[in-house]
Amino acid sequence: MTDSVAEGAAAPSPGLSPPILACLAATWLIWGSTYLAIKWALISLPPFFQMGTRFLVAGAFLMAWMRLVRKASWPTRAEWRHALWVGTLMLGGGMGSTAYAEQSVDSGLAVAFIAVVPIMIAAINMLWKVYPSRLEATGIAVGLAGVLMLTQGAGFRASPQGLAAIAVACLSWAAGSVLSQRRWTLAPGATGFASEMLCGGCALMLMSLAAGEPAAVASSWPFHAKAVLAWAYLVVFGSLLAFNAYMVLLARVSGGLASSYTFVNPVIALLLGVWLAGEVVTGFEWLSTAVILLGVILLMARRPA
Repeated sequence: MTDSVAEGAAAPSPGLSPPILACLAATWLIWGSTYLAIKWALISLPPFFQMGTRFLVAGAFLMAWMRLVRKASWPTRAEWRHALWVGTLMLGGGMGSTAYAEQSVDSGLAVAFIAVVPIMIAAINMLWKVYPSRLEATGIAVGLAGVLMLTQGAGFRASPQGLAAIAVACLSWAAGSVLSQRRWTLAPGATGFASEMLCGGCALMLMSLAAGEPAAVASSWPFHAKAVLAWAYLVVFGSLLAFNAYMVLLARVSGGLASSYTFVNPVIALLLGVWLAGEVVTGFEWLSTAVILLGVILLMARRPA
């Protein structure tokens, strides 16, 4: 999963320069592949421990870079408090529940379901009297219909527990995204994201402890090489490289273009799951995913391009 589209992003520059194209490719391909990496890391690393250590390491590297190289200021006490709430929702509830769900749900189906997050964000924003247009409301209805279809597919029907976990993940991510814009402002730029990762990582480690995962971690030692490589990929490419590419997009192009990963990630994840992990996706599940993506496209159609 990724941060919500920030409203009021900088006006787009004319044309797409090579750096912008590279950033788009990073958000499309890398984020689309992280769900399979989560699945592989689960071979040795239980879900909350996997996510907690991932974000603690990535957050520490990013904060050190911002402090030592960029000479950025520490977040204020209020910003740290906001990072704790946002990190607990988005990374603890969002990413932690996603990894938990992938213990019993194929990675491609998980990200197909997660494609509905922009629709959830639009719905939550109605609490602040930000109402969708008629076209956007149609997109919300179509997307939710696609989600209902997807829950009837073989993958989710075989795992009600996985379905519940991925639903919690989507709601937590969407709520954290909206509240980070509406109430819980983070420190500026990458410093804010680093603080969010550090706080979210701490919340995930507490969840890991409560779930009794330390015993599972000890019993998995030495860790499988595939799991370690997948975890390292999540830290370096998923948490550091792709997110910073997204930050660049938000600063230099429209929110609509920056959020184009929403359309691409489910397709990438489904194809990689089938190709590399032998996951089985039925025709009905492909159709359900297409309906969800149609809903997201309708939702985004009126946004600045």
